[in-house]
Amino acid sequence: MAVKECRDTVLTPENFQKLQEVIDEYKGKKGALIPVLQKAQDIFGYLPLEVQKGIAEGMGVTLQEVYGVATFYSQFSVKPRGKHTIGLCMGTACYVRGAKAVLDKIKEELGVDVGGTTEDLKFTLEPTRCLGCCGLAPVMMIDEDVYAKLTPDKIPDILKKY
Repeated sequence: MAVKECRDTVLTPENFQKLQEVIDEYKGKKGALIPVLQKAQDIFGYLPLEVQKGIAEGMGVTLQEVYGVATFYSQFSVKPRGKHTIGLCMGTACYVRGAKAVLDKIKEELGVDVGGTTEDLKFTLEPTRCLGCCGLAPVMMIDEDVYAKLTPDKIPDILKKY
């Protein structure tokens, strides 16, 4: 598998060697593409085109098949993701209680839009539907940490923790 020159620091020869070991372990096994993609994402943090090409070549499948699976399942990302994932609930209760203003503040603080990742790869901002804490709305999660009864002015201090 060829290693391409890239500014992305995760696309190292060492990581491609790890990927090759995974491919060697699964090659020829039925239903192996998803586990290979999962392990590749663990290695690289996401599934850039170079990695998808390497998987297709190594597994003997088309790039279209790899890309189709990688973009169909929400567990996979073809774009770099941040170290921390912010999920702000945009369900009805949270929205009615001010989630939009909180979202606007998060976007302002991070300089990203919904679905985006900060340039330093620290945060990825994702919309979320009901977190099951409607009585504490608006609510967000950063990784596994839950923050409730949010207001825009609380956001800077919360983000500083990370």
